[in-house]
This record gives sequence, C-alpha cells and structure tokens, in this order.
Amino acid sequence: MVQMANTSNLLIIGGGVIGLSIARELHKRGVGRVTLLDKGVVGQESSWAAAGILGPQADTDDGGEMLRFCLESRAAYPQFAADLVAETGIDVELDRSGTLHVAFTGAESAVLRERVRWQNAAGLRAEVLSAHETRRAEPFISPDVFESVLFPDDWQVENRKLLAALRKYAELNGIAIIESTTVSELITEGSRVGGVKTPDGEIRADRTVLATGAWTSLIKIGARPLPVAVEPNRGQMICYRSAKRIFERVIYSSAGYLVPRVDGRVLVGATSDDVGFDRSMTDDGIESLRVAAHKMAPALASLAIVDKWAGLRPRSADKLPVLGTIAGLDGLTIATAHFRNGILLAPLTAQIMADKIVNGRGCGYLDTYSPDRFRIAGDGSAG
Repeated sequence: MVQMANTSNLLIIGGGVIGLSIARELHKRGVGRVTLLDKGVVGQESSWAAAGILGPQADTDDGGEMLRFCLESRAAYPQFAADLVAETGIDVELDRSGTLHVAFTGAESAVLRERVRWQNAAGLRAEVLSAHETRRAEPFISPDVFESVLFPDDWQVENRKLLAALRKYAELNGIAIIESTTVSELITEGSRVGGVKTPDGEIRADRTVLATGAWTSLIKIGARPLPVAVEPNRGQMICYRSAKRIFERVIYSSAGYLVPRVDGRVLVGATSDDVGFDRSMTDDGIESLRVAAHKMAPALASLAIVDKWAGLRPRSADKLPVLGTIAGLDGLTIATAHFRNGILLAPLTAQIMADKIVNGRGCGYLDTYSPDRFRIAGDGSAG
C-alpha cells in the first residue's frame, strides 16, 4: 500500500495529457515537489484513445477565441515535440504534412470554400484543390470526391508516444506518480483546499490541480459537488493496417476522418455517444466507422479491422474548456473539459496553468474559460 501520510508542494489529480503536461511545466518552472495521482494507469484514458489530430482549421466555422487558443497551442507543438525528444529520447512523431478536408457534393464544397474565404482573410493558410488535384495529392482517396481543401498547417502527433514521453519525463525528474487511487473529495480548511481524500488516506498539498477530465464532476467538496459540470462523451474508433503508409495527410470529411500513422496504421474516427461512463464498443458504432472509411477511401475495404477502442471525452455544458480557479476556494486550480482538443491544447494549457500557479499571472483565456462562468449562468452551480 502506498504511504499516504505525506505532504506535497503541488498535487495534480489526473494523469492524462493535460495533467502530465502541467506536471512537466511546473517542474521546469522550479516548483518544489510535484505528485501526480491517477485513478487508473497514467496516460491510459481519453488521451490514449485520441487520434492525435492538431487540426484547428479543418473542422471549424468559428473564428472566435477558441480558434485563437487552438492556433496558439498548435504553434507551440514543434518546440514542445523537439524538447521532449531532447528530454526523454522519445520521438512523438509530429507530422506536419497537413490535413485534407474532402467534399463529396457541391453543397459540401460550398461550406468548405466559405471556410477558406474567411480563414484566408484572417491570414490562415487554406487552399481549394480540384478533384484531379485531390487524387494526385492522395491517390487512394475516393474517386467520388468533388473537390477538397488543403490545410497545410493542421498536423498530427502520435498521442500514445506523446503520453509515453511525458510519463518518462516525470520519472526522470522525480515527479511522484501514484496510480490506481481514486479521489473521493477535496480536503478543505475554511475556504482553502489542502489536498484530497482517497480510500487509503489523505494526501496533503499546498496547491491542488484537478486535471480529471470526464470524471471532474464526481469529485466533491465535502458533501457538495464541484460547481463545474463536466460530462463524458464516448468516442469509438477503429484501425486498419497496410504494409506501408497509403495516405500522406490526415483526411477529413463530413462522414469522419482518417489518420495515417508512419507504421501503416490508418485510424478511423470517431463516434459521438452520450452514454455516461460506458466505454464499450458497439456493433452500430463499428459499422458506421467502417462505412465512413470506405466512403473516403474504398481501398480500405480490402483490409481487415485490426483494432478498435473507445475513450471518454470531457465535455462541459458549453463545450469549452474549464481553466483556472473557483471563487471562494483557495489552493485549487482546474484544467479540464478540453472535449475534442485535449492533445492539441496540452502545451498551452500547461503554460497557462504554470503562469497562474507559479507567478499568479492571469490571461484572457482564464477569464473566458473560468469555472465561475457556470455559477454566473446557474449551470453546474453547487448552490
């Protein structure tokens, strides 16, 4: 049994890509002792189940602050990936080949062309390709493609290698990892959070960070729920494998997406299911993904499905991240509800959280994505 009668300068609850990235950034800022606690195995929940797409442009029609957040975090990835190789020896396979969003009808093309128009006006790179140019760029794409848009700055990363690198960083740098330990509630002393209660005892900390993803709303403050509503959203995925890589880029469509890996795997995603904490695969989900894959690339029909899995995305009521502190609760910081963008937003989230924790420095994102917005809206309030 892990000895729980310890005091940690900083305790991070949740060992996904967000929690691991925050732990690394805080260590680099010289924070004293950092402990990372996970209810299961570090890096084996939604971050492991993700596709690793870094594609803020390819699938959005919103040019607001969330897009700016995503673009800024994407821009941090080349240095983030290079630093992790230097720190751990693990290549996270940042692939900067771009993303192709295909249209199968004139109506779909019109939507994509409008996306190109406003993104070009905003200084973002996006280029319309004819059907012929599309098939020349990706020979295995469906011959039924009407045209496509190339987003050269939307990338991908091998998320499982990213998680392995972040964990190795923690192990190499003395960040304590406690696994298979659930948190039942926060310890409070007046208005200050002083750690957490677990089945094996209390873990005290000067500051506690919740990076608990889809499980955030299960954590209590005494008998009260946190004033933050986060729900799980299941995403199912399937995987094919070919002898060699058959696509150069991530392929998006209205039916789904394909993510080619360097080892010949092709990931197909993803469903969006509101089924609570059920992570099981379903026949309907697998079939819908198979149909989508064959629509985008008929050549995949000759390959067998070699793997399948599901993960639980953390989704807030407004589908936006939850970052920062809660009024009236000192010593607690929250970084959760990244929904479909956890991998993408990890490096910038870590920087923002470290700035806040170490230097007390705020930023506009902390104002926009504050946990207190739910209290103001009367949504997810503790009452």
